[in-house]
Amino acid sequence: MPTVRFTYALKRFFPTLREMEIQAATLPELLDEVEAAFPGLKNYVLDERGSLRKHVNIFVNGSLIADREKLSDPIGEDCEVFIMQALSGG
Repeated sequence: MPTVRFTYALKRFFPTLREMEIQAATLPELLDEVEAAFPGLKNYVLDERGSLRKHVNIFVNGSLIADREKLSDPIGEDCEVFIMQALSGG
């Protein structure tokens, strides 16, 4: 099962967020399972068209996903998915 990890900054919005193993064959399936565990997270990560929001990045096995629109990048059974938000300040 893929392991999904989250940047610590997301805990500001989702305090119970934790690393988890998820039964999923695609990124959209993985995000559906994450949403079931942490309601509202999917809307934070994806826009109204289902594309990755500009302030969020997803890495699969350390590589930034290429398809931010349809999330069609493959994930394997033993992969690590890291979801992070961009930080800004001034």
